[in-house]
Amino acid sequence: MSAANNTILCFGEALIDFLASEPVEGEARTFRQFAGGAPANAAVAVAKLGGRCEFVGMLGHDMFGDFLLHSLHEAGAGVRYVRRTAAAQTALAFVSLDAHGERSFSFYRPPAADLLFRDADFDADCFAAASVFHVCSNSLTDTDIAAATLSGMARARSAGALVSLDLNLRPALWPEAAPALPVLWHALEAADLVKLAREELEYLKEGRYTDADIVARLLHSARLVLVTDGAAPMRWFARGRSGELPTIEVKAVDTTAAGDAFIGGLLSQLQRKGVDTRTFDAFLAQSNELEHCLRYASACGALAVTRHGAFAALPTHAEAVALLGAYEVEA
Repeated sequence: MSAANNTILCFGEALIDFLASEPVEGEARTFRQFAGGAPANAAVAVAKLGGRCEFVGMLGHDMFGDFLLHSLHEAGAGVRYVRRTAAAQTALAFVSLDAHGERSFSFYRPPAADLLFRDADFDADCFAAASVFHVCSNSLTDTDIAAATLSGMARARSAGALVSLDLNLRPALWPEAAPALPVLWHALEAADLVKLAREELEYLKEGRYTDADIVARLLHSARLVLVTDGAAPMRWFARGRSGELPTIEVKAVDTTAAGDAFIGGLLSQLQRKGVDTRTFDAFLAQSNELEHCLRYASACGALAVTRHGAFAALPTHAEAVALLGAYEVEA
């Protein structure tokens, strides 16, 4: 596979994370501006790890859109497929952290520029160059952007790209805080690689199915399903094979970009190894190779939680290799 045809496309939202400072009695609370948004984070994760990627999405013609475009470019993520609009402002998220670095969000979306991306905004050339097309569920929350997302997934698959979905479920972004299961399943069943957090797997179970039921349904179409659970071991499932891996213990200060660092780490490893949709099954048949890539991805996620912010927290390849090496020596 040539480098020109080995680009990771990350599609969806880019937004501003305003991270709350520690409150000080008698003083106004302050917020620090960070670039974020799950697929944008994933694109930057790949870029900072030395991979080739392009972010695909819609930014507002405002100061925040300018900041995001600059931040993506500065981090090494491609921006040639980014669109701009004056019809809505860039989305904002206000983030507070607890004593363990776990975050809670207050979103200012909709309306937001990222929701205005339409199928016609895709550049056909981007699919021709793609080895992976990666999305999250935050671009499924509105009928029109959901249609664009599902169309992009179908276009990517038709062009021979591997389709990746990190569910990254944020109920507060959905009407009445109730993510639509039929839409989620439509996207899940269009993906080759699915990443779920433990609580997202629980949501899909609807209180009446088992883990095995959901994984079996996913593996009708997906070829790899990953379930992460914070500091607890991660689980992986392929057709006829499965496994469990411990995570790397670190002191977390901000978990905002952990999942995005993890998926970016995995996708960058697939890219380094030249894995695409044609060779994915052969790669999965080598459990040792897969688990090495997952440990690398885990190192990326572990490093991200030790720093504040999203783009700002994402590690380099050298940092990931160093942490993984130290962990494997101790293990």
